[in-house]
Amino acid sequence: MFTNLLTYAAVALLIWGAYFYLRGRAEQRHAALHAQAAAEGMTEPPSLHPVIDGGKCIGCASCVHACPEETVLGVIDGKGHLINPTHCIGHGACKAACPVDAITLVFGTAKRGVDIPVVKPNFETNVPGIFIAGELGGMGLIRNAVEQGRQAMESVRRMPAVGEGSLLDVVIVGAGPAGISASLTAMYHKLRFVTLEQDTLGGTVAHFPRGKVVMTKPVKLPIVGMAKFTETSKENLLKFWESVVARTGLQIRFRERVEAITKDGEVFTVTTPVNVYRARAVLLCIGRRGTPRTLGVEGEHLSKVVYRLVDPEQYCGQHVLVVGGGDSALEAATSIAECAGTTVTLSYRGDNFSRAKEANRRRVEEARRAGRLRVLLNSNVRAIRVSTVAIEEAGRVHEIPNDAVIVCAGGILPTGFLKQIGVEVQTKYGTA
Repeated sequence: MFTNLLTYAAVALLIWGAYFYLRGRAEQRHAALHAQAAAEGMTEPPSLHPVIDGGKCIGCASCVHACPEETVLGVIDGKGHLINPTHCIGHGACKAACPVDAITLVFGTAKRGVDIPVVKPNFETNVPGIFIAGELGGMGLIRNAVEQGRQAMESVRRMPAVGEGSLLDVVIVGAGPAGISASLTAMYHKLRFVTLEQDTLGGTVAHFPRGKVVMTKPVKLPIVGMAKFTETSKENLLKFWESVVARTGLQIRFRERVEAITKDGEVFTVTTPVNVYRARAVLLCIGRRGTPRTLGVEGEHLSKVVYRLVDPEQYCGQHVLVVGGGDSALEAATSIAECAGTTVTLSYRGDNFSRAKEANRRRVEEARRAGRLRVLLNSNVRAIRVSTVAIEEAGRVHEIPNDAVIVCAGGILPTGFLKQIGVEVQTKYGTA
């Protein structure tokens, strides 16, 4: 009996010893990653992200294991930490996994504010009848956008007088994941609606560089059913959206940009360059990019200057300048650099690519080391000419041969448009 107890005790001590050893190793690794991120200036999360209450946290690492991105969260000194802030893309799985409710999901930080329209739990704004779903509301993940589009349309159909009279029930603005989901929901409930899209099918996804891998999760679409993919390319996802449109007969009015939204009583008037629509509700499923941000330099009007990459192969054999320090710029530069005979320069005004994901930073470094990509940090474009560009670097301006310029400097958020139609916008500095 005594021998058995000693055996059990020895086994228990071995198990506990192994647990604390492995936990200690993990904490050391997490601390090193956290210190490295701080040293590299990678401290600003790009979107919705967790804030952990150290007073509540019990260091169980449930959040660490729940996060699908890996190395975003870690345990240091027995408490949860955001160890790689720039890797976080707002899944929110950490909050759901925390057993003691120690995690709050917030937008922005004390240093970097993020403009977010104010919406109610039913996705309605402060303007009765105007709803917002998807990326504009801060939720850029495809799965979240799809679900928000569906839920927002469910809220629309419960509005008084929807389904009555000759008015449209709703105008849906945007044909990205949220807009498509909302449109399918409207079809399912036999609502009278139109879907407007200023560009092409897919919204922000359609603007990704060719071949970009899009991370998502299985999601249920109205009418269509379960979309069972967890990782796919931009091209495959767009083909899926095209098949959804073809299979359901969904009608989308492409190349029709909304110029104004006004309200008279309970009726909205939505004006585009070609039509005027009158409806009981408006659902905005537009992206946050808005109007592309320009450089404001001489020669930017030249036809060789564009603000998004469509197909890297169109630049094969050319001298190309990519301007910007975010994911879209890094993805564009590295994609074009893979084309044979192409000379690619990446210019960014900052001293590091802190806003970009690690995978993209790694691709840039690999391309630079291989001699396929020239990287100019702390640099600014001063002029764009027919066959050259003038770039200032370290106080000196020099010209390099150039056939094409791709400006990936982000966009001017549609804050002005929202305020014009009466929607309240808050700047979040690390608040929910």
